[in-house]
Amino acid sequence: MSDSTPARPVVLDIWCELQCPDCRSALADVHALRARYGDRLEPRLRHFPLEKHRHAFAAAQAAEEAVEQGQGWPYVEAVLARTDDLAAGGESFLVEIAGELGLDAEEFDTALIDGRHMLIVDADQAEGKAIGVTGTPTYVIDGERLDGGKSQDGLRERIEEIADRLLGDDAP
Repeated sequence: MSDSTPARPVVLDIWCELQCPDCRSALADVHALRARYGDRLEPRLRHFPLEKHRHAFAAAQAAEEAVEQGQGWPYVEAVLARTDDLAAGGESFLVEIAGELGLDAEEFDTALIDGRHMLIVDADQAEGKAIGVTGTPTYVIDGERLDGGKSQDGLRERIEEIADRLLGDDAP
C-alpha cells in the first residue's frame, strides 16, 4: 500500500430496492467492482424501497435481518435473482429464501411482524431522498451521485474512475 492509498476502503453506497429488475442487473457491476478492488472498495447496501413495488419495504427489512444473521449480501443477491418470485410470494417468499440460505427463517418471520428493522430502512430512504435519489439503482461514491434508475450505461466505468483516483496509481 502506497502512502496515497487510503487506510480505509472506499465506500460505494448502492441505493437499491430488492424488487427492482434494474438492481438485479446492477449486480454484475457490483461483482466486477468487487473482483477489481477486493477489500479496498466497500459496497454498502442502502435501502430505497419504491412505492410501485408492493413487497419492497418488507424485502428491505428482511435484508437487514439477513445482515443481523451474518448473510446480508448472499440474501440480497438471492432475492434479486428472483424478483418475479418476490412479486408473487411476498413475505412468505422472503422467509423461504432465508431458509434456503440456512438462516433462521422463524426469526425472519418474527422480524417482519415486529418491524425491528423499520428504522434502518426508513433512515436509508430519508437520506436517499435528501441527497436526491429518485430511483434505483443509484450509487454514491466520494460524494458523487450516479443515477442508474434510467440507464446504467457507463456507471461502472465512472465508479472505477473515481475509485482509481481515490485509491491512487497502484489500483489494478
